[in-house]
This record gives sequence, structure tokens and C-alpha cells, in this order.
Amino acid sequence: MDSNLNRTHAGLTRRHFFGRSSLGIGTAACASLFANELQAEAGEESVANLGQGGLLRELHHAPKAKRIVYLFMSGGPSQMELFDYKPRLNHDNGKELPDSVRQGQRLTGMSGNQSSLPLAGSIFRFQQHGQSGAWVSELMPHLAGVADDLCFIKSMYTEAINHDPAITYIQTGSQIAGRPSLGAWLDYGLGSTNENLPSFCVLVTKNKGGQPLYSRLWGSGFLPADHQGVQFRPGKDPVLYLGNPPGISRESRRQLLDHLNALHQHELDRRLDPIIEARIAQSEMAFRMQASVPEVADVSQEPEHVFELYGPDARTPGTFAANCLLARRLLERDVRCVQLFHKGWDQHGGLPGAISRQCQEVDQASAALVSDLKERGMLDDTLVVWGGEFGRTAYSQGKLTANDYGRDHHPRCFTMWLAGGGVEAGKSLGSTDEYSYNIVERPVHIHDLNATILHLLGIDHERLTFKYQGRRYRLTDVHGEVVHEILA
Repeated sequence: MDSNLNRTHAGLTRRHFFGRSSLGIGTAACASLFANELQAEAGEESVANLGQGGLLRELHHAPKAKRIVYLFMSGGPSQMELFDYKPRLNHDNGKELPDSVRQGQRLTGMSGNQSSLPLAGSIFRFQQHGQSGAWVSELMPHLAGVADDLCFIKSMYTEAINHDPAITYIQTGSQIAGRPSLGAWLDYGLGSTNENLPSFCVLVTKNKGGQPLYSRLWGSGFLPADHQGVQFRPGKDPVLYLGNPPGISRESRRQLLDHLNALHQHELDRRLDPIIEARIAQSEMAFRMQASVPEVADVSQEPEHVFELYGPDARTPGTFAANCLLARRLLERDVRCVQLFHKGWDQHGGLPGAISRQCQEVDQASAALVSDLKERGMLDDTLVVWGGEFGRTAYSQGKLTANDYGRDHHPRCFTMWLAGGGVEAGKSLGSTDEYSYNIVERPVHIHDLNATILHLLGIDHERLTFKYQGRRYRLTDVHGEVVHEILA
């Protein structure tokens, strides 16, 4: 009940309130309580809200970032092949994983029954790059070139060991489906800074095998449905069901909406139902998107040097490179949150060949997005996040040979990187043991990551909540601390 009052509080007049109320002064006192709750939710130490339509009338503190682009590598990239250099692992290649390292930790059913757990050193070379001296694999030469703009967290960890709960966990704060996603929380709290495009847009690389992705990963959960992410697809209809049917002109659509909204408004005045209010807002947004979406999705006017920056795949709609370019165009138009999903990182076998192909698809475009934002003066207030749901094991799943091996899921440690948006550039935080199996310095939980993302966008993660089924929920559940060491 209080959530509905929150959303309609601004439109509630004294005359309407007392005219419809049958509880008199008691109801007025109840409304006063809700008003105090709203004020507490917004916070006193804050700055003006950056968007329209969000719950918070003011931010909790001055933000470092205005927007976020999250490059999600679905499947769990192997940290030992990319950013977590482990020469001892190579030296001990083929030896059994020591019990002192495993410490009886849980394994998945895919490798838990193996008679042997042989250590598998990476076959790829590492070098230090930039003034920061960041270790980056030969698989990522373009990201190595922007290493001084990146902030690596090499001590990420989670509790989930299988894909569905793990990806649900990092995206929503719970291993159980049904909670709102990160982008939905941002839209709920901050609102939109562009009235012609969704505040939360999602791009999925086309024609990729691997673990399935599902819309609840960018869904609104128990938040109102208008906060869910809007997926853009390659082709003539980037957003499904947005175009008019054959024979329906834009003028006819406008007339229909005017009459329909008049009926909705009449019912809204009578009932103050926030669902009706959301329906009006969404139909108007869809009408505006009929003009704005084709414009933002048309990259044909981009100069040649931009396509060269992002790579040859940037001209093919639906590829990761094309989606990175589209993400930049959305961010330029003040879309609050853009999330890219790229499948295929679940490499239980044949890892060297598979991860090489994955890196060819994402390396240049990921680096190009950072460089492009920086060149346009947008990196300072745009937060870039890159990573997956967990890491991979130091031991080989299946047969280990000189040129081939696989790695199982490993939640105990993995690497992510961030850039821009108030994050300290050229920094590496945390470290793992000699086999990249356990964290030995500065663990960072996925709740800590999400708390830090919200903090950079001006939100105290403990104060953005939603009451559902009798308790208050938040993105970080009852955990999470801001990782102050990576803040610029």
C-alpha cells in the first residue's frame, strides 16, 4: 500500500484526499506518516535529482557518474587467461590441486567426481602495460592499450556456483528469481533524463551459443513494470511491437492515444491507481519512441574512423561491436543504464580455442567504448563495468593436454574491471593466491560491487528500498559495503 502512495503522492490534492476519505483525521495522520517516510527515503544530505519520474526527489550525495554501461560476459570468463597472471600455476602445470589450497571447498557435479584435479597453467602470455603496470593477457591487446584507464578488481567473489543462480544473484542481489535488476532499481530511484528513450536499455549479442539469457535478468521484479529494461534487437524493428500495424498512420495513432488517455485520466482521477498512471506514461513513451528509436539505432551516419575504432564487426547489427557503438549512442542521449550481454564464456572444455574467439569478439569493441567515451568527454561521468557471474577453476575439467584443457565454475575468486564514473584509473585492487583459487587480499563481494555502483550514481544502497510482502527489499539485500579504495 505504501508503495502505491509513494508513486501517487505528488498528484494527491487536499480536496481529493478529504473528499474521498471516510476516515477523516485518522487518514490524514496516516498520510502524514507516509510523507515522513518519503522524506526519509529521499534523505537530507543530498543534491538535486538528475532525472524525472524517480522515487528520490534528491540524491543521497553528489554523484560521480550520471550513467552506466555494463558489459556482462555471461558464462564466467577465466581470470587466469585474461587478467590474473599466475606464473606458479604454469610452473606446477599437471600437478594435483593441493588439499591445502582446495580446503574442502565445494565443487560442481561436473568435476566433483573426477579422480584427479590437475592444475592447468594458462598457455597465453602475459605482459605489463601502461604506467600502472597492469598484467593483461595477449588475448586482450586492445584492452591492454587502455590499461591506465581501467580499475581491476581481482578479488571478486560470490556464493553461487552454477549459472542460473549466479547470474541472477549478481544482477538482482538474490539467487532466487523475482527480484528487480540493477537497471530497474536505478530507474525506480533516479528516474529518466531522456523523455524520448527508455531509461534502461538492454542489448544482447545475436547468434551466440552458451548458457541461456532470460528477460528477468533485466526485469523489474516486484517493482512497477515500467522500470524493466527495454531490449533492442538488430533489424528493422529494434524494439518489438513498437511500430504501427499496416494501414495505421502516426496521426491515427496519436488520435487513438488521445482518446484512450482521456478515458484513463478520468479513471485515474477517480481511483488514483498508479497502474493507470503507468499505463498512460508507457503509451506516451512508446509513441515518442516510434521516432527516437529508429534515429538512435541508425549508425550509418557515424564517420569512418568510428567504425575503424570499434572494428569490422561494428557494421553488422547485433554483434558485440555494433552493440557497443549503439550503447555509446544511447549514452550520448542520456539513457541512464545500458547493459550488454555477451554469451559464450562457459568453457568447460576446449578453453584455449573458445576463449580466443570470445576475446576476438569483445576486446577491440570494449576498449573502443572506453576510448570513445573518453574522447567525447563522457568517461568522467559514465561508469563502465566489465565482467561475468563468477570465475573458473585453476584445475582442468576433463583431460589436460599440452594445448587443450577446460575449467569448471569457480565462485571463490574472479576478476572484473571498471572505468570512468568516479573510479580510480590505473588501479588494481585485491589479489588471489598463487593458483587464483582463494583470495588473499581485500575480498569484494558482488553486493559490495553493487553498493559501489549505486554510490557512484549518488545513491546510498541501504536507503533505496521497496516494501513488498511485509518487508523492505533493496538491491544489496542485507549486505554490501562501498569499496572506497577504488573511488577517485
